[in-house]
Amino acid sequence: MNNQGFALIGSSYAIQGWAIADAIPDQLATLAEFKALFGQPAHTIAWGQSMGGMITTAIAEEDPGVIDGSLSMCGLEMGGVAEWNALLDSTWAFKTLLAPTSSVPVVDIGLVSSALADDTAMSQVATQAQATPAGQARIALAAALYDIPDYNSLNQTVPAPSDYAADEVNQEQDMISSVFAANYLFRYQAEELAGENFSWNAGVNYAQLIKKSIDYREVVALYHQAGMSLTADLTTLDGSARISADPSALRYLIRYVTFSGDLTKPQLNIHTIGDGLVPVEGESAYRDAVAQAGRSYLLRQAYVNAPGHCNFTAGEETAAVDTIYARVLMGRWPDTSPQALNALAEVNHSGTPGGFVPYQPAPMLRPFNRPPFGWHGYWRRA
Repeated sequence: MNNQGFALIGSSYAIQGWAIADAIPDQLATLAEFKALFGQPAHTIAWGQSMGGMITTAIAEEDPGVIDGSLSMCGLEMGGVAEWNALLDSTWAFKTLLAPTSSVPVVDIGLVSSALADDTAMSQVATQAQATPAGQARIALAAALYDIPDYNSLNQTVPAPSDYAADEVNQEQDMISSVFAANYLFRYQAEELAGENFSWNAGVNYAQLIKKSIDYREVVALYHQAGMSLTADLTTLDGSARISADPSALRYLIRYVTFSGDLTKPQLNIHTIGDGLVPVEGESAYRDAVAQAGRSYLLRQAYVNAPGHCNFTAGEETAAVDTIYARVLMGRWPDTSPQALNALAEVNHSGTPGGFVPYQPAPMLRPFNRPPFGWHGYWRRA
């Protein structure tokens, strides 16, 4: 506890990787243990980053009685099904266009040794493809299916507006560091937990899907510069053999976890715009789920103009905590504008301004949300 009367408690994951099924009850048990030792706190706020943000949202939807509010930072707010499908789309398109004869799988990864080898093999293909305009155009197409931002690391050069070549250089780096790493090094363990493959692209029209991407203009420009036909490559994708999900594995992933938007307590989400591991478009998927459930008055989302995954300053994080705590205390939202959040960040971080900006993410390309209300009891954990 600190001198302001706050206590921060948490639990580690009992297993590595896609630890949703264990992490949610572990968090609830940790809270119960705190109450047994110290008594009932005046207020309880669930919060977490990345997968912890996803777990926070799951607690907010499924166990709202134990909390008064929630804060998800750079969380997987699109839910597991949409996230893994997006990784499949990007990796499958990359392999189909740039390594069509490769034996490297996209799903059904197997052992960790296979995952490591597959990640290395696809990364090598990307490095080789990057040496040609044709390869760059196809990398851009694969990157666009995951909505990889054009500036996703502090180690990268910030591209000038409409400098699509520079955009693609940064995205190629993220294909290797984030997309392939997640699709192989994380997927193998998630498939082990689910029992089989839970992702699919059967029935997906990629010629239509790519047009929804925030990077579509970049793709068109790079194909034009390379003297290649984007239509021909999209025809190849739409005519290639597809992947189907195992029904029982999909049920597992829906359960651990996807979202209905059925909030009953206030939640604040913050996300960096340049997040290459968990693209900010996932926030649009959750916003839409909450709107469908009629709970938009309980959700606020704010965006930091920074590259990288969970790349928040201490001031930005404490500004978010102060804001959700004020909402819990007052019963109504305080000012959540970028100006208000930046002012809190500056006060909390020794005069360093916050990076919150007005922003609205593009739609998630393939969202997957649970129906709210009547279905809620069916999806609860056993």
